[in-house]
Amino acid sequence: MAIVVEHEKRRKEILEKALGVFLDDGFEDATFQRIADRCGITRTILYIYFKNKKEIFNYSIKQLMLKAEEDIQKIQVDKSMNSVEKLTKVLLDILKLLEQNRRLLLVILDYLLHLPKTDVSPDMRVRRRTLRLRHILASMVIEGVEAGELKKVNVKTANDFLYSIIEAAIFHLVVLKRKSLGELRDMVIFSVKQLAV
Repeated sequence: MAIVVEHEKRRKEILEKALGVFLDDGFEDATFQRIADRCGITRTILYIYFKNKKEIFNYSIKQLMLKAEEDIQKIQVDKSMNSVEKLTKVLLDILKLLEQNRRLLLVILDYLLHLPKTDVSPDMRVRRRTLRLRHILASMVIEGVEAGELKKVNVKTANDFLYSIIEAAIFHLVVLKRKSLGELRDMVIFSVKQLAV
């Protein structure tokens, strides 16, 4: 009797377990063999799904970002909240997600710091990954201004400011090794209220 393998399910399982290897060992020390061992499969089978550990790592980050974007978009279309409430909720949810993935942020930082000099700059890689998030925040600011719920502000400046809170959160978690972002939550609430009409 043939064994039916659900490829998408197997792919997700590999990503989850590989992420555990990256968290435990760091990107540089994680090996394809270690990932295969953690998944309970051979390297040959692992190659069916991914060509190397870098592809697994990038796909894991992409999946995390897609999940965050999906959650944010649900808030964005929620008619029960005004613009101030939406922006506040989105930013607070992002801070919570960052806290929950603190160890992953450490691995990402390690990965970016060890990129070969000939590779795309770490700044460009981060910008590409966060462009969609920046766009969503900007559209929420525009929506709030147009609805008369937010002050008429320079959207780029407001967006850069709001995004800087996210960057500060990453700095607190990764560089300062803080476990909680309580003071930044207060900053989010204060800052968004300053934008309100």
